[in-house]
Amino acid sequence: MDLKSEVNDGSKKYPLTFKRALRGLTCLIVYILTSFILLVYLGPFAAVFLRLFSIHYSRKTATFLFGLWLALWPFLFEKINKTKVVFSGETVPNKERVLLIANHKTEVDWMYLWDLALRKGCIGCIKYVLKSSLLKLPVFGWGFHLLEFISVERKWEVDEVMMRKMLLTFTDPCDPLWLAIFPEGTDFSEEKCMKSQKFAAENGLPVLKNVLLPKTRGFHACLEILRDSLDAGSTFFIVGFWSVSLTRWINSLCLGWHV
Repeated sequence: MDLKSEVNDGSKKYPLTFKRALRGLTCLIVYILTSFILLVYLGPFAAVFLRLFSIHYSRKTATFLFGLWLALWPFLFEKINKTKVVFSGETVPNKERVLLIANHKTEVDWMYLWDLALRKGCIGCIKYVLKSSLLKLPVFGWGFHLLEFISVERKWEVDEVMMRKMLLTFTDPCDPLWLAIFPEGTDFSEEKCMKSQKFAAENGLPVLKNVLLPKTRGFHACLEILRDSLDAGSTFFIVGFWSVSLTRWINSLCLGWHV
């Protein structure tokens, strides 16, 4: 029988056993080893060579190859690691250009989106706005470059020019796109939550309990530049749990308080 404990937001926390650690390590090793095939042998052809002739077909090829490799993760995650993923709420349409806005409850939230993207036929075209330090990771950092992920320093005065430049390359409605952003800018922790609440109280902003105060400038830049190229109504909020705080989080994001 699995031992589990309830945490404050109602979710269940399972202890890390040797069996769970071994399953997770196996998934990670398989994923890293297979990544060399994509990133070393196939990636440069799709992202560099074909780009000399056609950006559109370069992205189409990269999307196809990336999707083949990335589809391995939901299989490892759900079948080998035995993780149960439950989707509920509004239906995300299949094969459309969409902007995904997600809260950041854990360090691996971005991986959960792969499970959803696979079911919607868009796993190869998912892109992220991520912190620039991740581009320095061995193997995966090179992959983030090839797949045109948007890196940020989390300082708007530094990020604005580069982010807008990258977003402008994604405006062709013929190119498949699932762009995921995490407006909180970092994963949730009690310490970060306390700092966020202090900042909110000092600046007359909503004091949130289960999420961090969102950084709105990047979100609004995405909407401003991509609005006309996204499919109608294709902006979705992907959340790990729902609460009154999260409703206020979405309201603050949409109202555009600059933090």
